[in-house]
Amino acid sequence: MTAPEKNAHHPLESVDPRVEALVTELIGRVADKWTLLILEELEDHGTCRFTELSRLVPGISQKMLTQTLRAMERDGLVRRTVYPVIPPKVEYDLTDLGRSLGEAFCGVWHWAGENLGRVESARKSFDDRG
Repeated sequence: MTAPEKNAHHPLESVDPRVEALVTELIGRVADKWTLLILEELEDHGTCRFTELSRLVPGISQKMLTQTLRAMERDGLVRRTVYPVIPPKVEYDLTDLGRSLGEAFCGVWHWAGENLGRVESARKSFDDRG
């Protein structure tokens, strides 16, 4: 879809290219399963330490958890708090911005719950044709 086509369906006459770029970046970020899983765990458990998050998010490597948390912190979705103790204590929690993004994606869970049977039926039909 080209920008003019997109703008024709948008309530605003033109979209700020910075907003368009942010939406594209955020879709790419949240489409990443790790970001969504971390958002969910922080929403469910509140403030978490790195090791707790690595336990709560099955299958994530330390490197991927570090990269994802840094990206989320850069975007203002999580707050990283370092306590000056030995060994260092680092905690992560959602910011208001992170919570609002999580709420925006709640609709996906509702949609999945309402349409699970239809998706399973479509997949079965497709697989049976194979």
